[in-house]
Amino acid sequence: MSKRIPQPTTPPREKAFLVGVEIFQQKHHLPLEDSLSELELLADTAGLDVAGSLTQKLDKPHVKTYIGPGKVDELKMLVEETRSQVILFDDELSPRHQRELQEAIGRNVRVLDRTALILDIFALHAHTKEGMLQVKLAQYEYYLPRLTGQWTHLERQAGGGGGRAGSTGGVGLRGPGETQLEVDKRAIRREIAHLKRELEKVSAHRQRYRAQRKRSRIPTVALVGYTNAGKSTLLNKIAKADVYVADQLFATLDPTTRRVELPGGYQSLMTDTVGFIQKLPTALVEAFHATLEEILEADLLLHVVDISHQNALNQFNSVQQTLDELGARHIPVVTALNKVDKLRNPDSAREVTSRFPKAVAISGLSGSGVKDLLSLIQEELYETYAPIRVRLPYQQGALISLFHEAGQVELVEHGRGGVLMQGRIPGRLVAQFNGWEAGGKRREDEMEEEDA
Repeated sequence: MSKRIPQPTTPPREKAFLVGVEIFQQKHHLPLEDSLSELELLADTAGLDVAGSLTQKLDKPHVKTYIGPGKVDELKMLVEETRSQVILFDDELSPRHQRELQEAIGRNVRVLDRTALILDIFALHAHTKEGMLQVKLAQYEYYLPRLTGQWTHLERQAGGGGGRAGSTGGVGLRGPGETQLEVDKRAIRREIAHLKRELEKVSAHRQRYRAQRKRSRIPTVALVGYTNAGKSTLLNKIAKADVYVADQLFATLDPTTRRVELPGGYQSLMTDTVGFIQKLPTALVEAFHATLEEILEADLLLHVVDISHQNALNQFNSVQQTLDELGARHIPVVTALNKVDKLRNPDSAREVTSRFPKAVAISGLSGSGVKDLLSLIQEELYETYAPIRVRLPYQQGALISLFHEAGQVELVEHGRGGVLMQGRIPGRLVAQFNGWEAGGKRREDEMEEEDA
């Protein structure tokens, strides 16, 4: 009789209990119930099972525990009943709130906030050196003000052993009268400085790469959108690429660029960027600066919207707000209303295209509408001209030549510090003249230097 070989078993998933708070006059793009549903998806992506949820409406967060004392007692009881190991708050908790809640709930249950959860997901999905550096930096900067003692857990949270900060452990560094916490914080600050230096090298490499692309004169298109809107699926369809795709939040983090053929024999370079989400942690925006530069340097933004989602318009507005905060308002936008194949009536998506800027209803999965989308992109990049009036210093000879070569010049006035140019240029080139608009601060500073 053959002996049965035991098969490896998957460890059971931890249970998480969700907490959502609606603060009076604090506006978010998603209602509290929908925001908690999104938090549940984030928890699932992180490998957690949701055991229940608790909500509260407040004029302002409680000074000690964020939620009121009575809700803390109720939360503790519900967590014990459901045997949850993790409590997830839908907002970012201050270090004090997190510390007081942890003391009230007990050390056997971890209290985490939305930011910590997103950081954990990013750590799971970062595969390139750049992605791992960015996630690690965001984690260290998030946890630094939250240290209360030994921080060996941080090394595990930041992606496992081998970290520079973990290798010091604070051993042998303590000076007279210095506490272990101070030693730990100093070690982490050193690690943060090291990570920033490494990311500066990455940023410099990206800048050189972008400069090469600009010299090729092939326009770039950045795919942006809410997480899980289908950007990677769309890029795979139109560029015959092999970008990783999964039906989960933040499936891909690292930017991928592919060459795309447009109608009429034209070409473009399309870059898939990290998906956005409401309440995007500030630490992530700062850490992913090098990656987000891909958006700011693009000639055109392709905003992919999951039109089958019940909060499609809210998600669209959330992304637009983030783009505005990043300083991308000046870049032309084309909208792809994606996933029409999931609608009961696909024609209904075409009826709402007027609500979105330059929108086309498509399915990145089946390819429906993609040909029309590519035609619109080609038109925006190569046929649509935008009025512009700039004052360029003579040192910006490349931009002056570009205006003459690609634009329709209506006025040229040479002055002491530079040249005033007015006319129309292809929409894809507008971003390159950003900051040189007549009357712009960058132009005025340059002119003052010239006059001096």
